[in-house]
Amino acid sequence: MRLYFENSVGRVLEHPDGYALVRYAAGQRDFAFFRAFLTHTGHLLRRYGWHQLLADQRATAPFTDEERTWVHEYWRARSERGGDELHSAVILPQGLLNRLSPTLLMNDSQPSALTYRLFEAEAEAVAWLHQQRRLASL
Repeated sequence: MRLYFENSVGRVLEHPDGYALVRYAAGQRDFAFFRAFLTHTGHLLRRYGWHQLLADQRATAPFTDEERTWVHEYWRARSERGGDELHSAVILPQGLLNRLSPTLLMNDSQPSALTYRLFEAEAEAVAWLHQQRRLASL
């Protein structure tokens, strides 16, 4: 895998299977670095015309309200610009899925350009991305 971007928030990698691999670092995040990190992720997706993202959040601190709001607005803007649908597989820390309420798991205001699923294991997340690619090619 080739490194595309890195800062204190984490690393954005070009996965040879044709998706962006986003690995979040441990610890708190500076909001400006967070925005830069995800903006560069979007640039990578546009650069190659990719429509898939694997976000590894196993080491990171939970997102702040400010971060969640910014992510929602970022993807909503993408949707309004007519951006292609993005499939995002998110790997959460082990056991976290069982502790979150269904409301937190899937936000009902999810932008139409973003379809995401939450996983505890990377293999399951990758399998889901491959399944989405097969369905899109039908």
